[in-house]
Amino acid sequence: MDYKQEIEELRREIEKNNRLYYDLDAPAISDFEYDAMMRRLKALEKAHPELVTPDSPTQHVGGTVMSSFASVTHEVPLESLNDVFSFDEVRDFAARMKDLLAGPFQFSVEPKIDGLSMSLTYENGVFAQGATRGNGMVGEDVTENLRTVRNLPKALKNAPEHLVVRGEVYMSKEVFNELNARREISGEALFANPRNAAAGSVRQQDPKVAAERKLDIVLFNIQTASDAYETHGETLEAMRSMGFDVVPHMVYDNIEDCLRQIEYLGDHREELPYDMDGAVIKINSLVQRRELGSTAKAPRWAVAYKYPPEKKESRVVDIVVQVGRTGVLTPKAVIEPVRLAGTTVTNATLHNQDFIDRLDIRIGDTVLVQKAGEIIPEVLSVNQAKRPEGTVPFHLPEACPECGSPIVRDEDGVAMRCTGLECPAQLLRNIAHFASREAMDIDGLGIALCQSLIESGLVKSPAELYYLEPQSVAGLERMGKKSAENLMRSIENSKSQGLARVLCGFGIRQVGTKASKTIAGYFENMDQLMAATVEELTAVPDIGPVTAGFIRQWLDQPQSQHQIRLLREAGVSMNSTEEIVDHRFQGMTFVLTGTLERFTREEAAAVIEQFGGRASGSVSKKTTYVVAGENAGSKLTKANELGIPVLTEEEFAALIQ
Repeated sequence: MDYKQEIEELRREIEKNNRLYYDLDAPAISDFEYDAMMRRLKALEKAHPELVTPDSPTQHVGGTVMSSFASVTHEVPLESLNDVFSFDEVRDFAARMKDLLAGPFQFSVEPKIDGLSMSLTYENGVFAQGATRGNGMVGEDVTENLRTVRNLPKALKNAPEHLVVRGEVYMSKEVFNELNARREISGEALFANPRNAAAGSVRQQDPKVAAERKLDIVLFNIQTASDAYETHGETLEAMRSMGFDVVPHMVYDNIEDCLRQIEYLGDHREELPYDMDGAVIKINSLVQRRELGSTAKAPRWAVAYKYPPEKKESRVVDIVVQVGRTGVLTPKAVIEPVRLAGTTVTNATLHNQDFIDRLDIRIGDTVLVQKAGEIIPEVLSVNQAKRPEGTVPFHLPEACPECGSPIVRDEDGVAMRCTGLECPAQLLRNIAHFASREAMDIDGLGIALCQSLIESGLVKSPAELYYLEPQSVAGLERMGKKSAENLMRSIENSKSQGLARVLCGFGIRQVGTKASKTIAGYFENMDQLMAATVEELTAVPDIGPVTAGFIRQWLDQPQSQHQIRLLREAGVSMNSTEEIVDHRFQGMTFVLTGTLERFTREEAAAVIEQFGGRASGSVSKKTTYVVAGENAGSKLTKANELGIPVLTEEEFAALIQ
């Protein structure tokens, strides 16, 4: 590949990932991979300056402005920073500052917070407007969403008449973990990291959603103010006195002290409430900053040091399998303790069976482990030369390690999943789903109350909701007699919901609201459903062989049968409330041959399927009837040879009347 082609491909790939990261909050690659592409593009453009264009991603900030929000032109551009990746590059930055500045200067060092950059405008000390960075010149008006940020002051103390500040909206690690836990229970897609969660929250059209996400903000710059300041340190202290939370910083006279502080921040990043993806080194004097100015994209007076992903070898002492809230089995390597990115790492994710097979990871292996930034440690490779004798390939169990139920592989992915309704690892999710609006619709029984019921030992499975005592519920935290009475009434009312909602509440793979109603339209009650064969289930419209297999497997499990028995004994109706479909041909196979006078073949086949049967094109021992019209050929001959009953068109018509 020549350098022109490489430049074009790098630009396309970077712009694609800019859109995924800045606009859609859905990054597809790691920061390290993105930075590597950007470094390569900068190096190529430096070697071939005649190919640099104004629209190159090296010449502008990555984001764009979303049309769903009003546009805001920034009073002062929100620039990005030039990245450096080694201490030598930091020293080069200091040397440039020495060449460009006539007098002495100081550096300020602070963590680079991994959040969503914001511009905030205050008039006479009152919050007036908030905007995203966008493309650096124009951003999105997200004022109402920012009003929900927990620590953003709506009114300032001793503020100048006009003030524009810049900060980073973030989601704390604690809030992020809680949010993903709730999304996992609800079956929603998980956020990749706190930055994406914060960005997605700020861009919600409904401020109530943003408020539920419990966002915070930390300030790091005064963009413009009617008051005058001399140093960056002064601006941070001024913002703190006004009521803002500001970024921690240290001021140094020489670059070696800065490097020691960068190391310290990297070693202690776990102690911060937010994720950090680097450290920022800035000139402290605002006068000197104005003297240095900016390029088209970034200030000359600052750089961002990006911590390289640390990689170290360790030995796998065990592989354990954890069962998540949705039943997914996740293998984890227990490794000898190793220090990475400021923390002691004792385990690393192995993702799934396909990942284990691809790297051939075994207990006893020496593996290379990486922890880039704040991500979960993962195994990168196996050192085959250090593999001890006697190791064996590792395979996930065929039964759930928590409850012993069968494990199934997702039909559309690599996940292995427990199918047990009474699995203790899935208890919260199973009970919350069973009580949800789409299933039994037990009003007032949300995730928080489900958690309380489980932690208090009052329920250990969905069916046990119907055995609760009012006095026990009333004794729970934040409950009381009235709340308990309301809940018990809602639970009692749900007993008459019927077969379709009970089925939906069981959470059988591929059996949601629609499929549950369809099944309940074919089977009058749970007894008929439990007696159905896979072939009979497949005869139900829109229920294919895979789904039929999931249903039959689930019904055959002792845990499932125990739950059905408990529900029956508690008085929960498992009779269908749906309009029962006429399925007189259920389990039957028809073959049509010859010319029919009263029907076309398509019409006859449609009638057969409407009544639960199957229209086939060939005669076999499994054929129930052959319908023969005029000039029937070889199919009629074969039916006679096999002893298959043959119907005339009139006899077929009589069957369907």
